[in-house]
Amino acid sequence: MFDPDIAPSGTLLGLLQRGRGDGTLHALAAPRAEALAALHHCVLRDPRRDWQIENRSLYYARLCLDLDAGLEDIEAHLFHADDVVDHSEERTGLALAVLGHLASYGRRDALLLLRRYAATGSNWTWALDELALRDDDTALRALSTPILARFPATPEGETDLAAAARDAFEPRPWRLWAENPDDPAGAARVRAAGEQGCFDRWQRQLRPTGPRPGWSVREVLEWAQQGLDQHPSQPRHIAAARCLTAVASPEDRPEVVEAARSGPDGARGAALRFLAEQQDSEAFDLIDAAVADGSPVVADAALASFERMRSTAAIARARTWAGRDDALGSAAACMLACRGGQRDADLVLSALRRTVRTEGADAPDLMTLVDGTGRLAIACAAPVLRHIYRETASSHLRGRAARALAVTDPTFASGFAVECLWDCEESTRELAARHAATGDQRVVERLRRLAADPAEEAEVQTAVRSRIGPDMPAV
Repeated sequence: MFDPDIAPSGTLLGLLQRGRGDGTLHALAAPRAEALAALHHCVLRDPRRDWQIENRSLYYARLCLDLDAGLEDIEAHLFHADDVVDHSEERTGLALAVLGHLASYGRRDALLLLRRYAATGSNWTWALDELALRDDDTALRALSTPILARFPATPEGETDLAAAARDAFEPRPWRLWAENPDDPAGAARVRAAGEQGCFDRWQRQLRPTGPRPGWSVREVLEWAQQGLDQHPSQPRHIAAARCLTAVASPEDRPEVVEAARSGPDGARGAALRFLAEQQDSEAFDLIDAAVADGSPVVADAALASFERMRSTAAIARARTWAGRDDALGSAAACMLACRGGQRDADLVLSALRRTVRTEGADAPDLMTLVDGTGRLAIACAAPVLRHIYRETASSHLRGRAARALAVTDPTFASGFAVECLWDCEESTRELAARHAATGDQRVVERLRRLAADPAEEAEVQTAVRSRIGPDMPAV
């Protein structure tokens, strides 16, 4: 994840960066040069907070078609000198995905550009995955020579080739290359790489590094601490808690409680997780103490442990903590948003307003709080939800705000739902297809276009067809 520079929500660039439906509508009404400049800015400088869960590629590809945009700027970006030194997927991934969608719409120039980049670009694996979904067998076979040439015929090169074949998202090109009669030597290399990948997985299974049968509670806690010491970014406390479930007996409880109270960070996180999952009577006080005096690693483990608790006692404790203005108060409010009852609506609403006021429209806790607002149908939360919808840079959060507005805002069907038909997230378009008022002529036209679009998701088209009938107004 990274933090891009997002323009204000009221500008054309800001709307397009957020992937809002109004971005497309404003771009089509703006001078073409201005719209193209904003579009290229987004495609070449990925605006997503989390590019792994947020969608933009189809949204930008459709706008490219609507504006009849050329590919010169994308080509210059892909083959810039930076491509030689910057191999990060974030630099070129969005542009390649847009080209993939354009190719599926029949833009041959996009297909040719993808083939060229797959043969020579640094992020060739992404380009190859796009081609695997859209290109023909002959063209894919032709790519085997330049791509296999990336891997020298040395032990290191063969190891890298095996890793590339094993980790490929789309296996179709590799299967074609393994059976390519025009290049028997290359086919043999690809088959050997595939066999090596299977062998590597088998070897890892034969050399487990985790706990063994017969380990004691102390050994599991030591293993958790070793993991934190060796790999601070990948703590083992969750896995260790599962191991404690298998090896700990009632007689071991004092040792686990002591580790949760004052053990080293890795062991403390594992013990807290285990006690929370066992619904231990001391878990709440230990979690409270860990958040107050523990290291960031321990505090995060304690919060995560509390958030996973499902008991009636956990809900009762959440009601006493939800008014706090610290991390534990936020976790408690999120628990009530997920599992509380109607009596908790005021606490959830207060937490939602406090979070927006103190942390802005992109705070991590807003995902859960917004969902809870919709689940509890808190009608008076609609103004806050509308603010989040407009201002957040996360299309994922905006979609959740739209779902909450659908049950809290009586104007949603004739307001934001219309815009959502052009949104970048398919789940948001599906919601809009089910709710948008068809009295607006734009809605009728958009529904029919989505129903006929081969690139649209099946869930969206199912929702669209549930609205289209013989009584729908003619376009």
